[in-house]
This record gives sequence, structure tokens and C-alpha cells, in this order.
Amino acid sequence: MKRVLVTGGSGFLGSHLCDRLLKEGNEVLCADNLFTGRKSNIHHLLDEKNFEFLRHDITFPLYVEVDEIYNLACPASPVHYQFDPVQTAKTSVIGAINMLGLAKRLKVKILQASTSEVYGDPELHPQPESYKGSVNTTGIRACYDEGKRCAETLFFDYHRQHGVDIKVMRIFNTYGPRMHPNDGRVVSNFIVQALKGEDITIFGDGMQTRSFCYVEDLIEGMYRLMNSRDGFTGPVNIGNPGEFTMLELAEQILDLVGSSSRLKFLPLPQDDPMQRQPIIHMAKKELGWEPRIRLREGLIETINYFDKILQVPV
Repeated sequence: MKRVLVTGGSGFLGSHLCDRLLKEGNEVLCADNLFTGRKSNIHHLLDEKNFEFLRHDITFPLYVEVDEIYNLACPASPVHYQFDPVQTAKTSVIGAINMLGLAKRLKVKILQASTSEVYGDPELHPQPESYKGSVNTTGIRACYDEGKRCAETLFFDYHRQHGVDIKVMRIFNTYGPRMHPNDGRVVSNFIVQALKGEDITIFGDGMQTRSFCYVEDLIEGMYRLMNSRDGFTGPVNIGNPGEFTMLELAEQILDLVGSSSRLKFLPLPQDDPMQRQPIIHMAKKELGWEPRIRLREGLIETINYFDKILQVPV
């Protein structure tokens, strides 16, 4: 049994990771400041003897004894990370320094949940890990994009300078139960609007593309990366290479919900990427991983989740 720290553990991805780690027989310390994470995501775990919740902001040092660290703490949707951009950058950068310092002191392995946003609005499509990105350093998304890029730099510098055992994954668009209904992401937006019978808001002409990975597949990739061979650091893309336009996604959701909602087109936000699709050759080779759950199958589970929570105050 390992004692594992999950920062951001009551968030969308973090709570699913806590489930997986407990299922594997580990003790889990979930640290979260509850800015975007929710107690409801981990409510079913609070009585588990091997689970502990700690309210903590990782921009402050954390003094605990653990065997592994998954660093997921950071608001990850534009609505949330643009609400307090300075704090977002601090969480990515100072939070990374604090967690890397903890890993260095304890001599334990640490995984960084990075993001496909490090590629910015890509000039190369699809995106391999070797692509250096096209990011607007002064734009409204830079607090997140550049914060995550700096965090990756810190991880590799701690690895080279101090020998810290690191794993870095670049997460592409992920969806599934426990997404925040007001996070402004396209899947949650479309589903909530369709269930309420509201207009489906599409930014731009709807021809921009995304690749959607179901949360169960994503967590499997994360777990495999943490347990990958010694010396393999990444960064490695974890996402679904299937590419869909916003119009295709909207049509699927309207069909599954049976909604009469109509499409409403709005101006494209600043620096919103036009294309996003991972090349996952490295994940296949090093982790034996590729997504298994098709978009339609995952959307059904996600719609059922939102249908339930919209009936009850969250």
C-alpha cells in the first residue's frame, strides 16, 4: 500500500483519480482549496478508511509524508482561470515549486497534469509532443497556458538539477460525470443548454475542432504514466485523437437529449484555438494506452449525470 497525495483531488479529474487509487489499494490524501473542486465529487469517499481530505492551497507549502504525488491543482476552464488570472499563474508556478520541493525532500515520484494548452493555437496539426507551441504570452488565456508551460520547465529543471523522478502528461479535452455545470467548457455548455431547452451557443462558425477523451480513459492513461518505466519522463500526450467540429458535437448532443434547442452563433473569444488533436504514438508505445470509449457512449453517461444534478442544487 502506498500513501498518495492528489492535489486538486476534489475536482473533476482529481476525484476520479482518487477513486482509481483507492480501488488499487492505496491510501489517498486529497488536498484541495475548493475553488473549483467540490465536496460533492468526493462525498462518497469521506467515510473510506484509506481516504483523507485536506483543505489546502498549494501556493503555500504542504508538509506531509507520502510515497507519490499527483499534481492536478489548478483551475482548468477559461471561465474559472480567467476569474483570477494572477492566482491561476501562482497555482501553476508557485504550486509546482512547492510540490516539487516536497517530492525532492521525500525522494518520491511526482506527476504533473499539464495540458494541451501549452500548444496554444497550433500552427502544426495534429500536435506531437515535439511541437513547441504558438502561445500569446500577453493574452487572456496566458495565465493558464504560460503557467502550465512554466510548470513543465520547473519539472524538468528539478529533474535535471536535483534528480527528482518526474512524469509529465499533456491532457487534451476531457469530459464525463463530475464536470462543473458552469465551467464554460463546450461539452458541459452544450449538454446543460440542451437539457434546459436553451439556445446552443457556438463561438465562431462552429468549424473549429476538438478531440474529446472520456474521463475513464484519461485516468487510465494517467495511472499508467505514473507507473511507467524508470527514466520515462514524458511529456506525453493523453487524449483522444478522434476530431470533431463544434457543429458535429452540438448535433450529437441535441440528438441524444432529444432537445428542441436551436443553434446561436457568437464571436470567437480571443486566442481560442481553431484546431486541437493529439498524436498519441508515444502513449501507445510507452504506456500501451489508447482511448477505448467512443464519443457517443461517453456523452450518454455525461448527459445522464447532468440530467440528475440539474434536478438538485449542487
